[in-house]
Amino acid sequence: MSYTALYRKFRPQEFGDVRGQDAVVTTLKNQIEADRIGHAYLFCGTRGTGKTSIAKIFAKAVNCEHPKEGSPCGECASCKAVAAGTSMNVIEIDAASNNGVESIRQIREEVAYRPTEGKFKVYIIDEVHMLSIGAFNALLKTLEEPPSYVIFILATTEVHKIPVTILSRCQRYDFKRISVDTICGRLEELLEKEGIEAEEKAIRYIARSADGAMRDALSLLDQCIAFYLGKSLTYEKVLEVLGAVDTEVFSSLLRSILKEDVQDAMKRVEDLVAQGRELGQFITDFTWYLRNLLLVQSSEGSEDVLDMSGENLNRLREEAQMAEDETIIRYIRIFSQLSGQVKYSSQKRVLLEVALIKLCRPQMERDYDSLIGRIEQLEKQIAQGIPVAATRGADSFGRGEPTAGYIEKKEILEEAVPEDIKEVVKNWRQIIGDMSSLCRKYLSKAVPSLGTGGELLVVFDDALAAGYFSREEEKRQLEQVIAEHVGKEVAVLIKQNESGLPAGDAYVDLEQVIHMDITYEEE
Repeated sequence: MSYTALYRKFRPQEFGDVRGQDAVVTTLKNQIEADRIGHAYLFCGTRGTGKTSIAKIFAKAVNCEHPKEGSPCGECASCKAVAAGTSMNVIEIDAASNNGVESIRQIREEVAYRPTEGKFKVYIIDEVHMLSIGAFNALLKTLEEPPSYVIFILATTEVHKIPVTILSRCQRYDFKRISVDTICGRLEELLEKEGIEAEEKAIRYIARSADGAMRDALSLLDQCIAFYLGKSLTYEKVLEVLGAVDTEVFSSLLRSILKEDVQDAMKRVEDLVAQGRELGQFITDFTWYLRNLLLVQSSEGSEDVLDMSGENLNRLREEAQMAEDETIIRYIRIFSQLSGQVKYSSQKRVLLEVALIKLCRPQMERDYDSLIGRIEQLEKQIAQGIPVAATRGADSFGRGEPTAGYIEKKEILEEAVPEDIKEVVKNWRQIIGDMSSLCRKYLSKAVPSLGTGGELLVVFDDALAAGYFSREEEKRQLEQVIAEHVGKEVAVLIKQNESGLPAGDAYVDLEQVIHMDITYEEE
């Protein structure tokens, strides 16, 4: 007997076998038990989430001779015929290859005849969005007023392509992506039935790679088992079969990029190619690694949503301290663009190497994100005592005036600054330190300046930060912390810098103006 793929061998045969679609299953079972069966259903969701499987189970259940709590018994002649694909009452149509008007007209002619056995004739139209406009129009009348013994189940992965006139005549059920934990549980159950040993880490990686699709997970598992037939399935073997890369490689590559070591980054690419790794998959996985790093940076408690071991999580926390969030966002942007380019390229390695050089050499680019990277480079050079070429300052109007002119402007301004604003600026770093983690991150890059009405003007280069503090709750929190430090209420204005220059050049930075002899210690 020929081999049967796992996703076919273990296709759910009753509602109890379905995983990850509890809401859909419960609703359909209740309808069958209460005899409130609709005439048209629309199952929509991503591939491999159980749309066709549930449609077949539903078709069995409505014709089952001895249903059990809304689920088919699987033993009667009707259930066996549907399972074997020989039932005359269940008609499956692939709309991708039968998308013309003639196919739908044939259905309209067939529905006039009652089922020879059982209660209902069930039409399952898969990938229904592939039907032509004419075919949809031909289906419309039958779908609206079908005979009492006919049920239509339409399945699609692209519900936005279906006409509203069809949608309004169907009960719509949205199939969710299946969680990693649910897929893992199902894979462990099937491996036990097959008598195959596998590491938990290996199963979890397959589940993550399936991206919410149970069928994809079973296909990937099948592929891994076939490659190492008769052997225990380990994490390293799964990585090798799928052409994937261990997270330790991502960590090493990221550290090379942060050190701006182009030679080491190129060596790691050479190692990946020599190992036969799929570069497209590597780019996708590395982008997700950067996403996880940004999550750890941006919010407290984000570890709960990261699916990784404690060892990898500790490494991620360490790396989160090594780079600014703007830098990681720039890395993600470059790799996201790269992911779209490599799909159709015959030179994936060249594109990957160019992207890595961009990450290590931000001076090669001329956008805002790379400007942040270039500033960080200069800061590192200054911290290491490396001389940096002197530059001409710019006054608040953007003119290329010498730095001395800027100092004269500061001396004039200091006399005009209200006393309460001076007190705020003197305590500015302490005020920032008393804010929440996300507020500290945003405020540390803000410029405290003076509003035209004598208010404290807080200027942000980052639109996201400006939007965050423009909300009444966050702004009020800042005003309360300021009041605690200076002993009085101080009006605060939030502004996003749209001048095209850095905020420190476009607006007067009061930290540079008031009591220049005071030094601040960065936390």
